Amino acid sequence: VQLVESGGGLVQPGGSLRLSCTASGFTFSSATMYWYRQAPGKERELVGNIGRFGGTFNYADSVKDRFTISRDNAKNTLYLQMNNLKPEDTAVYYCAAPLFGSWGQGTQVTVSS
Repeated sequence: VQLVESGGGLVQPGGSLRLSCTASGFTFSSATMYWYRQAPGKERELVGNIGRFGGTFNYADSVKDRFTISRDNAKNTLYLQMNNLKPEDTAVYYCAAPLFGSWGQGTQVTVSS
């Protein structure tokens, strides 16, 4: 089971980024998928999750109306669209498939002018 994130980088406040997470080694469509993040010196926190077929979502209050999680089961890929980014969104972002005990290696997002 493997999860590989990509798409992180440096962006100015108010900007946008889209993260991707490519899955392999398991039936992607059978898993609720999650995005987490961990800022320096802070605990890892849940950003949100998406149901197996994309019809159900949960988001942390801090990202509601700014972040959107989606998935393409045909491509075994999970996405996190992040808009109106703020400096406090700076963190390492991880995708996870807890049902399979799998986490990605993380991708760094830095929001700074």
